[in-house]
Amino acid sequence: MFEWYDFYLYGSMAAILAQHFFSAVNPTAGFIFALLAFAAGFAVRPFGALLFGRIGDRVGRKYTFLVTILLMGLSTFLVGVLPNYEAIGIAAPIILIVLRLLQGLALGGEYGGAATYVAEHAPQHRRGFYTSWIQTTASVGLLLSLVVIMSIRSALGEEAFVAWGWRIPFLISVLLLGISVWIRMNLEESPAFQHIKEQGALSSAPIRESFGRWKNLRIALLALFGLAAGQGVVWYTGQFYALFFITQTLGVEANHAQTMMAIALLLATPLFVLFGWLSDHIGRKPIILAGCLLAALTYYPAFKGLAHYANPALVQAQRQAPVTVIADPAACSFQFNPVGTHSFTSSCDIVKSFMASHAVSYSNQAGAPGQVAQVRIGAQTIDSFEGAGLARAEFARQSRELKAQLTSAIRQHGYPERADPEHVDTVMLILLLTYLVGLVTAVYGPIAAMLVEMFPIRIRYTSMSLPYHIGNGWFGGFLPPLSFAMIAASGNIYDGLWYPIIICLLTVAIGLPFVRETRHNDINA
Repeated sequence: MFEWYDFYLYGSMAAILAQHFFSAVNPTAGFIFALLAFAAGFAVRPFGALLFGRIGDRVGRKYTFLVTILLMGLSTFLVGVLPNYEAIGIAAPIILIVLRLLQGLALGGEYGGAATYVAEHAPQHRRGFYTSWIQTTASVGLLLSLVVIMSIRSALGEEAFVAWGWRIPFLISVLLLGISVWIRMNLEESPAFQHIKEQGALSSAPIRESFGRWKNLRIALLALFGLAAGQGVVWYTGQFYALFFITQTLGVEANHAQTMMAIALLLATPLFVLFGWLSDHIGRKPIILAGCLLAALTYYPAFKGLAHYANPALVQAQRQAPVTVIADPAACSFQFNPVGTHSFTSSCDIVKSFMASHAVSYSNQAGAPGQVAQVRIGAQTIDSFEGAGLARAEFARQSRELKAQLTSAIRQHGYPERADPEHVDTVMLILLLTYLVGLVTAVYGPIAAMLVEMFPIRIRYTSMSLPYHIGNGWFGGFLPPLSFAMIAASGNIYDGLWYPIIICLLTVAIGLPFVRETRHNDINA
């Protein structure tokens, strides 16, 4: 739980961290870079799985626990004392991303060990129930991060919190680190691992044995594409993308949105244990795949419901004042760039980025080759500008002028600046968020037991960690920036959902015929 708290502090405050560490670019680009820095922690999780999985299979589960928690805790604490961009320039975002990478490595080694450790202690017919308690810790860690953030925000006030108070949740983590280290020092090694160690049956090359032999590699690929990929996108859609959507797209005040998410997490978290228990009786596979299929079928209406109950004025404006972007298709980029090597400065990219970040749905109309992009709102047409080759100061000046024009135009046509608190239906939003988190519990509750049961004990830590962290770290972790890019490309604020929908359907299509049920497997073999 403490490790998840550390990891998700960043995601809960991505918009604020963008102001402090990515202030050299415009706010929209800064937020995208902040999301990419968030995703960077996910990108390296598979490498952490390989690194620490090998240690866990060669040395032991307990030793690996100690290393991963120290790495995570110290990285989180250092974010809290890191000077911002104004103080040390480009070094600030670079160091921040390095710390995120270290957090990702630590988490990559943590989960597989935790699932393996608990499963190897659990009774044969109650592994789903026992390991489901691990599954609650991700949501409880997120909940803890939200509660700490909201408490400090309320105590200090918004201005002080944005200025310096955001550091406090990161600094508090050093106390949690101390508790975690004390707990882990008192753990006993897994009896099943200790047994094969005493027999001299440990794998001498866990990575090669896991992924260099087709028999084991095939199982790992099925675990990834038939289980973990779908589970990963459902997890991040239901808990993180939903929060980004409510705050960044629909304009609900951050503290209000986080409070609603916290309540939804409280209501839905017991379902992790329920689905884990149920998987001991009817199987892991049907619950996980049913959750993926239900997510694919209901995401569109669920997120449209979020918009309707959070910001009805925005929904009305989208219906009554359609917007058209007229541009040369060749000048319009797909604005997804995980490594930050492209700045998206064409006239088309500039206006599409503005529209996507202000929740303005639009249609695309092909312009003449080389034409400067235009935005048509009602009877008004606004020209963009070509940013390529402009000096930073000139680009910033023209960006401000264009933003002022576009902002004035969309306000005149009824697009609200923020969601009106008096028209936010809190009860319905909590119900919808609870449903989305409920989908998370269905796919996530049984998956730890199932992954443990798919692999032999001598390579279990390594074998289960890699597909899990690719599914969650890559398929899930890149969901927010990829969905934003899809929205900017298509012009529809809901089109970012096609990514998790397609991945869920792919998981069902592969998992249903090819993945075998595992609840009766002997995990000591």
